Amino acid sequence: MSIEVYKIGESLDSFNYGQVQDDILAVLKKGSNAVVDMTVCNYISSTGLRVLLYSKKVAASKGLKLYLVGINDEVKDIMDVTGFNSFFDIFNTMEECLSAI
Repeated sequence: MSIEVYKIGESLDSFNYGQVQDDILAVLKKGSNAVVDMTVCNYISSTGLRVLLYSKKVAASKGLKLYLVGINDEVKDIMDVTGFNSFFDIFNTMEECLSAI
């Protein structure tokens, strides 16, 4: 199973969603499972949530997986309130993620 890590910057919002989505889709287009490293991301907007959800749907359509790693408390709260946390495989650390998959 091929895995590629993609690191998100400090935010995922309407200013950078296009590039982030393109980058994640490029990983999936290669046929790799995507591990999205969110350890430095401290803000995600509704647009950012849609990018993650869309990327997960694209991954599933290709028989691939999308994993999230290192979500901080602020982003976790947003994902909990919106229910998005139930859609993703979320890990605290990269080591935890890689050993689970």
